[in-house]
Amino acid sequence: MSETKNRPYHHGDLRRALIDTALVMLAADQNWTFTLREVARRTGVSHAAPYKHFRDREMLLRELARIGFVRLGESMTEAMSLDLSSTRAYFMAAAQACIGFACQNPGLYRLMFSSDADKTIDPPLHDAAISTFGILLGLLERGQRDGSFGPVAVSALAAASWAQVHGLAMLAISHQLLEEKVGSAPVPAALDVLLDGMCCSV
Repeated sequence: MSETKNRPYHHGDLRRALIDTALVMLAADQNWTFTLREVARRTGVSHAAPYKHFRDREMLLRELARIGFVRLGESMTEAMSLDLSSTRAYFMAAAQACIGFACQNPGLYRLMFSSDADKTIDPPLHDAAISTFGILLGLLERGQRDGSFGPVAVSALAAASWAQVHGLAMLAISHQLLEEKVGSAPVPAALDVLLDGMCCSV
């Protein structure tokens, strides 16, 4: 009897099936200690099958991280598609979307910023991360053009913004934003403090 008989995968896009399985495993366990052998078993294919598409586990992890950056960018873009009253409001929406994405996908978010997602050796991953960061840069440049944000280097605004938002996301998914420490609504409160320092006017 075939080892893979009656398993979930039978035909079609093997690469996509392996990625989908790994994403499910990452979401369930919130870590990426799994092996390609385990991903193959869960997908219902032979142990050798993943190597047709991923030469090692690290290559698969980088692809998962790339997908994460694409999805994060989509979440931020969707939040900014609403008809809001000011650049400050758009910034708040994008930042909260980023933190919300992290809370909904904690394992994936951690992977995206881990040493296992080495952007220096993976051009598609690097491009996806830069594209997502470009959403923030575009918003900051827009805010400077319309007079919402102060006339300082955009790179400085970007560094402060990314550090604040990423820090809040990591604290949130680690369940460290405790009410007795930071109040009942720490995310919007912290973002307001950041924006008060960045904005020329509300």
